[in-house]
Amino acid sequence: MIIEVDGGQHYTDEGIIRDKIRDDYLESQGYKVLRFSDREIFENLSGVIEKINGNL
Repeated sequence: MIIEVDGGQHYTDEGIIRDKIRDDYLESQGYKVLRFSDREIFENLSGVIEKINGNL
């Protein structure tokens, strides 16, 4: 499992495209990719942890 914490640069058109390419590659290699915004980490850490635990 790969956990990504994304800042604002990931929400630009270019960032979204790059992340999609990277995620597709990692998933093709057998990894599960979970992405969270940095804001989500700060504002809802318990929900983030719950989602991570639900994907183990």
